[in-house]
Amino acid sequence: MDAIVESNMQNHMKEESREKTMVSNGCVDYKGRIADKQTTGGLKASPFIIVNEVAERLAFFAIAVNMVAYLVREMHQTLPNAATHVTDWIGAAYVLTLLGAFLADAYLGRFRTIIIFSCIYSVGLVLLTLSASIDSLHPQKCTKKPCNPASTSQTAFLYCALALIALGTGGIKPCVSSFGADQFDTSDEKEVAKKYAFFNWFFFAINMGALLGITLLVYIQVEFGWTWGFAIPTVAMFCSILVLAAGFRKYRYQKPTGSAFTRFFQVIVASLRNHFKGVEVGHEGELYEVSTRESDIFGARKLAHTEQYGFLDKAAIVRDMEGNIKNRWRLCTVTQVEEFKSFIRILPIWASTIALSISFAQLSTFFLSQAAIMDRKLGPHFEIPSGSVPVFSAINALILVPVYEKLIVPYLRAKTGHPRGITSLQRMGIGLFVSIFALLSAALVEKMRRNHSNPSSLSVFWLFPQCFLIGTAEVFTYVGQLEFFYDEATDGTRSICSALFLSEIGIGSWLSTAIVKIIEAATGGDKKGWLRDDLNKSKLDYFYWILTGINGFNFLVYLLVAWVFKGRNGGTVKDESAEELQGENLQGDDKGELFKSVAF
Repeated sequence: MDAIVESNMQNHMKEESREKTMVSNGCVDYKGRIADKQTTGGLKASPFIIVNEVAERLAFFAIAVNMVAYLVREMHQTLPNAATHVTDWIGAAYVLTLLGAFLADAYLGRFRTIIIFSCIYSVGLVLLTLSASIDSLHPQKCTKKPCNPASTSQTAFLYCALALIALGTGGIKPCVSSFGADQFDTSDEKEVAKKYAFFNWFFFAINMGALLGITLLVYIQVEFGWTWGFAIPTVAMFCSILVLAAGFRKYRYQKPTGSAFTRFFQVIVASLRNHFKGVEVGHEGELYEVSTRESDIFGARKLAHTEQYGFLDKAAIVRDMEGNIKNRWRLCTVTQVEEFKSFIRILPIWASTIALSISFAQLSTFFLSQAAIMDRKLGPHFEIPSGSVPVFSAINALILVPVYEKLIVPYLRAKTGHPRGITSLQRMGIGLFVSIFALLSAALVEKMRRNHSNPSSLSVFWLFPQCFLIGTAEVFTYVGQLEFFYDEATDGTRSICSALFLSEIGIGSWLSTAIVKIIEAATGGDKKGWLRDDLNKSKLDYFYWILTGINGFNFLVYLLVAWVFKGRNGGTVKDESAEELQGENLQGDDKGELFKSVAF
């Protein structure tokens, strides 16, 4: 009998010990059980995710930085048209992240979405490799202009390959960073610190993939041909799928929560319905919330009520409990309303950081076109491929991220007391400020190059400042956005919020295309205007001055938006577990701190 009692006590103690190591964010393991911190997530899982991101970025950048050259040389398009086609393609790739995020949050989950869209990505890479390797799928070599353009069928085959790659990127990008962040429990102080370190190292991995893509693979494309240059990323992508799948036992999985957009529309409809019926927001006790520990959004925790955007609270006002309690188009919970509020709060920040993406689009278009007609010799026997010029930006990130994480963050943390040294909003503000000088440098260098007696004799290293500064701006803004959008997202909108910030890269690319087309039309077209097929006869510096002005104006707008921004803190939950449900909000109200960052 004593042995049985002792055995039961031991089992009970083991069970209690296991409960202490369970995650509190609702994530499960591959068997559907609540995930155990000792066997899942953290640094045990993140390497598999980072490897997938390195391979995807390697493939994407190897294509993106040389696609203008491929369209001009192999498909016989004009430079302005090739540049706009590439920015349109990049824009589509990032806007499609909204589709990938929707599927991940609503139906598939992040892991399945990454696997499925990685396969689509690989098919697109196979078709692109075939387009470059089969003679009938591209025009014959042309040594003297005018060249015969590609046929409709040849162009269609290439665009089909690029469309699949864009779709694959769109599905993968919003999920990888969120899936990586899911591996860390935000209620565990040790794991919170590791999560923000993960964001920095994740960005480091992105730039490592980019670095390999714009150096090694671009060199292979130049020396061994387009077929090899496209085939190697294809193999790398297939291998990354196997690596990601190999870690499935170690991952923590966030359950799909249903369509966030449907829940948003329900809040809008319910609040408008009650508004037109004369319902007014009264005491907080009148707002409806389910009595269960979890919210009625599957897989999501309850959210605290906030006073901001009080009009939307009308969707949660109880009028007819019997008739409305099951109909979310008539009565929403506080958590559902707050989920929509959290999404609305980030929209001004999102909109006020798009301008950087317009400037960043030049890194894979006009910056490379400049490099192609400059002196790229490095010693007597080696010439830097024009597509490798963005290495100036990537190397900057590879150096800055470790230095920032290991040296600057501890110093700033000691000065400010903030866990990350400075807030996400401050970090984004620094990046936007630096982007002004990146385009200022680009304008001055291009004016000097064009006015030089022999423009083609100038060293490509004159482009270093503008690339370096763009890279610096990206390091600060991109990582700040990763942190900000994840902090402000709710359990049911992680991927959607990640996709929202990624979509601004796509929108920025499309806006770049629009600006180029407007300038072409206003200045005389690609034969007589500012942007011609021959850059030595163009006025590209005028275009850069316009972008400098846009960045300067955007920075002022961002300062205003960030000044009035309030994070999702300060709410109340009508529940005993209020403190546990509210969680930790590291973002908070960053008003005055923002301007300290500018001085820094």
